[in-house]
Amino acid sequence: MVSIIDEEVKSITREILEDYTRGRDIDKMDDLFDQLDKDMIIQIIQKLLKIIYPGYYRDKTYKIYDVNNYLSLLIEDAMYNLNKQIAFVLKYENHREGKKEEGTETRAREKTVAFFQKIPQIRAFLETDLQAAFDGDPAAYSKDEVIFAYPGMLAITVYRLAHELYLMNVPLIPRIMTEYAHDRTGIDIHPGASIGKYFFIDHGTGIVIGETTVIGDNVKIYQGVTLGALSTRGGQKLRNVRRHPTIGDNVTIYSGTSILGGETKIGKDVVIGSNAFITKSIPEGTKVTIKGQELIYKYGNTEMMQAMELE
Repeated sequence: MVSIIDEEVKSITREILEDYTRGRDIDKMDDLFDQLDKDMIIQIIQKLLKIIYPGYYRDKTYKIYDVNNYLSLLIEDAMYNLNKQIAFVLKYENHREGKKEEGTETRAREKTVAFFQKIPQIRAFLETDLQAAFDGDPAAYSKDEVIFAYPGMLAITVYRLAHELYLMNVPLIPRIMTEYAHDRTGIDIHPGASIGKYFFIDHGTGIVIGETTVIGDNVKIYQGVTLGALSTRGGQKLRNVRRHPTIGDNVTIYSGTSILGGETKIGKDVVIGSNAFITKSIPEGTKVTIKGQELIYKYGNTEMMQAMELE
């Protein structure tokens, strides 16, 4: 005897299956198991972290007698899987744009090799970021602590890996990588942003760095900072348009500040205090603070106000 719930299940199943036939973007089912694997991208990130920091992220679940052999196998595995995923997204891009798929495998292999050839350069940049974090934070007692515990270091590492793939015009994968870091750390760095050496993110939660942002060397930013677009009402019409600010060398930006607009340029050696809202360029050597904030204290029925000026 068929129960009422069984009939409901069949009815609902038919309705959902029928809903898939509407031809919308979210209805795509063709080659469902022959597409980009997001979980595999995350696994590749984890393998890359072990390659970047071999003494910190190394797999310790089993005894490793020869570290070089272990790393050789790890690199080979990461290259194989990244090559496979790049081939998928290149095929996807060709299909989306109505292009032929000739040479896709070759292009994927070339991009994979070029990316791994960049690993020593990426590690050189990360060494400067690590030094900046240690030098810039008195709460850091060792560089080991920075690598193990600082969300900013993780976000910057994943960004620098994703940025190289972005520069190689690899679709989708760089954004998945930085969104993984965003999910883990609360720090949202678009892979298209250009960031110089000795970059330090302190605390980090709520930081947003947009696609066309340019950041110089020795820049330090705190939690809640937005380097964003002044307006995105134009939507897709603003694609490839410079929308985000330029930050010069040796700039410090304190928590809660928003710097917006593609025409906004922050000169070198600028210090910007907390909670500023900036849409105009600032000349080098300037110190920006907010004046005239008031603290209100209440003692029973008595209210006292005190002006607060940021130093």
